[in-house]
Amino acid sequence: MNLPCSDQSIRPRKMKSASLPRGVEVPRCWCGDLCKVKEVTDFSDCLGIKFFMCANYEEDSPVAPSPYIRPPYPPPLCMYYRWIDTEMPNWAVTEIRERGRHAWASLDAE
Repeated sequence: MNLPCSDQSIRPRKMKSASLPRGVEVPRCWCGDLCKVKEVTDFSDCLGIKFFMCANYEEDSPVAPSPYIRPPYPPPLCMYYRWIDTEMPNWAVTEIRERGRHAWASLDAE
């Protein structure tokens, strides 16, 4: 059975640290550690939505000095994540509308 929070095809790629909404408890990931709270910053259908992710997950892997040398680092212990919000916040909806208007206006100008 495929758990929703293990589907890596929809896991956010761009994120920032966020505050935990009031009344929400922090779950433990598959490692057994408390999760950290993140917010999606990628301009997508998930912009502004908060989620839990494994505190041990390495977001930015080290860069290899050459294609033949792999940087030494341990892989993430688990790929756990779970959505906190189910809808985009109002500011994100407004941001998407404004960017859409700007994009259409620039096309009309050409």
